[in-house]
Amino acid sequence: MIPFSILDLAPITEGSDATAAFRNSLDLARWGERLGYRRYWLAEHHNMPGIASAATAVLIGHVADGTSTIRVGAGGVMLPNHSPLQVAEQFGTLEALHPGRIDLGLGRAPGTDQATLRALRRYADAAETFPDDVLELLHYFEPAQPGQAVRAVPGAGLEVPVWLLGSSLFSARLAAALGLPFAFASHFAPDAMDTALQIYRREFRPSRRLAQPYAMLGLNVVAADTDADARRLFTTQQQSFINLRRGRPGLVPPPIDDIEAYWTPVEKLGVERALACAVVGGPDTVRAGLANFIARHRPDELMLTANIYDHGLRRRSFELAMQARGDEAG
Repeated sequence: MIPFSILDLAPITEGSDATAAFRNSLDLARWGERLGYRRYWLAEHHNMPGIASAATAVLIGHVADGTSTIRVGAGGVMLPNHSPLQVAEQFGTLEALHPGRIDLGLGRAPGTDQATLRALRRYADAAETFPDDVLELLHYFEPAQPGQAVRAVPGAGLEVPVWLLGSSLFSARLAAALGLPFAFASHFAPDAMDTALQIYRREFRPSRRLAQPYAMLGLNVVAADTDADARRLFTTQQQSFINLRRGRPGLVPPPIDDIEAYWTPVEKLGVERALACAVVGGPDTVRAGLANFIARHRPDELMLTANIYDHGLRRRSFELAMQARGDEAG
């Protein structure tokens, strides 16, 4: 079976705080390491009350310090918010501290709103230079040349795997042209997934970094002892999406018994479309759902995410998902 990995947003739940979120993230990373997950990625967001992973590189260092074998990385760093040199220095530092365990996923979106973008001292058109910024960043990881005026210290000459992330065809084409691994954000924006995969695989050009295309897909997986229990847990994610689209992002809410009373018909359609790539249910349902998703889309790796209010039940969900993968492999 293909590798499974974990995407975490360091969720801050109602009644909790960032300190507890960081404690839970480290605990989940250690749990994922024990279960056999390949990677543990954190995503950069800003001005989001329920997401504590804004200082992504700092949190990656914390998680890497507390684990020993699982790869830890960014899924991703939003490159328009940063200078390529600063990103190279940060992830060069992480790689020097944790050799062979750090991943750098790069996104083109700002991961925030326009007002926060200005507060970050970046510009609304920063995404337009994304291809050039990626090339500049890759250059900083190459061995420094005699007379090179600007170098990443640390960073130069270090093997930091760089991924391109995306939810459109743009990053698929760029990843193919540069010969980089590609991760598609199908866990919240699945519309262009199949076309993006086709383009990436068809147009891929081998590079020093990667000999053949390697595609990872995001998938919401909420697993519990029964289908009914899992569907109830999933209402946390559904509420969060609705709150965001209503312009009222907040802390991660507890699950509710009746999601139909919470959303309007139009909101329901929007959320179901955004979260179409989801496997929600008990062990048998999850086993079948994972097998079907993998058979249909043929990813090289799956990045699982689960926005579950209760940390213990979140741990249990990732455990059941890995058990389902093992059962399928057997």
